Amino acid sequence: MKKALLFAATLFASAAAFAQEAAATATTHAGNSNSGLVALSAAIAIGLAVYGGTSAQGKAASAALEGIARNPAAGDKLFTPLILSLALIESLVILAFLVAFIKIPAASFGF
Repeated sequence: MKKALLFAATLFASAAAFAQEAAATATTHAGNSNSGLVALSAAIAIGLAVYGGTSAQGKAASAALEGIARNPAAGDKLFTPLILSLALIESLVILAFLVAFIKIPAASFGF
């Protein structure tokens, strides 16, 4: 019983401390109310980029493996374009990641 009371007291005391900190930051960022929406849009952009990149990589690998299965002698000719296309697809995902994280701090300055 003592442990439950101690846990409850700690939980409620920490909630009040976090509420005070959030209220202090809310007053400093009162002029910019779009920062939460920018963070949400950045998360959605990263999610869509990752989904598109993984589906494209899956289709590229599937097509290359199907081509190698049909003609095993063409394996060496398909390997280099496959690796190049996978690298380019992954670079687009990384670019979307960078754009999303560059946009989050820019939102606090009103850009």
